[in-house]
Amino acid sequence: MSRLPDLEAMAIFAKVVELKSFSAAADELKLSKATVSKAVTRLEARLGARLFNRTSRRLALTEAGLKLAEPAARLLAAGEAAEDGVLAQSTQPRGLVRLASPMSFGLLEVAPLLPDFLAAYPEVSVDLHMSDEAIDLVGMGFDMALRIAALPDSSLVARRIGAVTRRVVASPAYLAAHGRPTHPAHLAEHACLGYAYLPTPETWRFVNAAGEEASVRPAGPLRANNAEALLPALEAGLGLALQPDFIVGEALAAGRLQAVLSGWSPPLVALHLVMPPGGPRPARVDVLAQFLVRRLSERCAGRGVTSTEASG
Repeated sequence: MSRLPDLEAMAIFAKVVELKSFSAAADELKLSKATVSKAVTRLEARLGARLFNRTSRRLALTEAGLKLAEPAARLLAAGEAAEDGVLAQSTQPRGLVRLASPMSFGLLEVAPLLPDFLAAYPEVSVDLHMSDEAIDLVGMGFDMALRIAALPDSSLVARRIGAVTRRVVASPAYLAAHGRPTHPAHLAEHACLGYAYLPTPETWRFVNAAGEEASVRPAGPLRANNAEALLPALEAGLGLALQPDFIVGEALAAGRLQAVLSGWSPPLVALHLVMPPGGPRPARVDVLAQFLVRRLSERCAGRGVTSTEASG
């Protein structure tokens, strides 16, 4: 058969057989009686056989109708079960969510939160993909991603969770040996450890409270495509680096690193939750998105940063 089967007509036929009435089938399917009758007539024309013997008092299946009744009923049941399964998945948190995150942020901030989420939603599983490279969210089939950046315009739906504080830091030993820079221009005289995925890795930019801007082209003995990989070199006194608080916060608190350039800050970047356009989204995606926004907003607030509401 070159044409696709007329599944709609077959399902309507199955409902007429089940209820033994064109009128009852029309009422249950919320169709007109004429639409139901035309669907059965269309199916009969396609099959080249009469399916019902119609009289004023009763509706009887022909031999062809009897042969078609059981497979049509199975088809209707399978269709209803398929719709019910998808609907249940859309309304009940169940199934796999694919989440992308920057590597260090995923390890330090996201992964520790997931046990609580998975305990709260035991029928949801999470595929956590961690990489500092930019990914094609839609093309690679991710449900959502966490991004730390000033986002460019795109079709993605973004929710700003909070600002991410970054500082220039070095070990006390490095500062004792090489001096403490007080202006961004002084960094040209220092060993600067580089992170390849900074917004402008070849140029570090700063601004002070008066709105004055300064920039420097960093140079040093180490560059990495993961910011956390710079920590051992930083603590060993090999140079300075521009690092986010979620990576160096513990080392700063313990005194292993110190912040420099008081009064100067790099351009603000923010943590966003981004998702492909469109909707409605399955419940499993919604509950993870809500969980991450709530818990990561608390983390931002704990660092003294005020989180903000969504932007689309």
